[in-house]
Amino acid sequence: MFPDLDRADWQEQRSWLAPQYWDSATDLLRTCVQTWVLRTDGETVLIDTGIGNGKARPGLPAFNDLDTDFLGRLRDVGVLPEDVTVVVNTHLHADHVGWNTRLDNDEWVPTFPNATYLAPRADYAFWHPDAASRPRTGNANNNVFADSVLPIERAGLLTLWDGTHRVNGDLRLELAPGHTPGSSVLSLASGTDRAVFVGDLLHNPIQIHHPDVNSCFCEDPVAARTSRRRVLAWAADNQALVFPAHLRGGLAAEISRSADAFTIKKWGFTT
Repeated sequence: MFPDLDRADWQEQRSWLAPQYWDSATDLLRTCVQTWVLRTDGETVLIDTGIGNGKARPGLPAFNDLDTDFLGRLRDVGVLPEDVTVVVNTHLHADHVGWNTRLDNDEWVPTFPNATYLAPRADYAFWHPDAASRPRTGNANNNVFADSVLPIERAGLLTLWDGTHRVNGDLRLELAPGHTPGSSVLSLASGTDRAVFVGDLLHNPIQIHHPDVNSCFCEDPVAARTSRRRVLAWAADNQALVFPAHLRGGLAAEISRSADAFTIKKWGFTT
């Protein structure tokens, strides 16, 4: 997952990485796939939609043909599919767009029929079946465009954006390329509160301490490092909570920095 890190780097952070984020006995990382729900400025916003049910993912066996109670969990926090007004796909990897759609009589249809789906144009172009892209992830994203992006476009619910995009008075999307060409972050500013939802800018909290370390899934390693450092610096300077997509436990990080080094100041619960 992190080929640039040595065992000594993990051992140095073992006291807080294990066992929540790293099983030191097996050397396996512990992670999750999650959707953030925001109610802000009159909108019900979903940030990324996970893996989805019944999706054929031959290149990702752990994601293949799942049957989970995702919609039931949304219902448990008071959100019905019809209530969602905005869906943000921070990028178009399989584990961030899966519940964009659901099967209805053998046809993929939008799961959230009243929502505007926001996706970065650069990722749309990169993953489009007609593109000549050669992704580092090989066939891991096979079928994703056909079953989780095109049905949204056909339904007239897809909005592509470039550069930056204002979602509403509180929320702003901004490109943070590198992991994919269109990887993005969503910043929140409400009163004096600040937060940033960073998608796959981080896969493990060790990357806060080692911000130049990429995952093996980053398409452009140089750009990914630049984006990670820029966003972490903004979060530290603005006392913004950092919400990654794959950190377990429903936690967000408060971070601080000294020059170009970052540390985790404390964790905050988000529910």
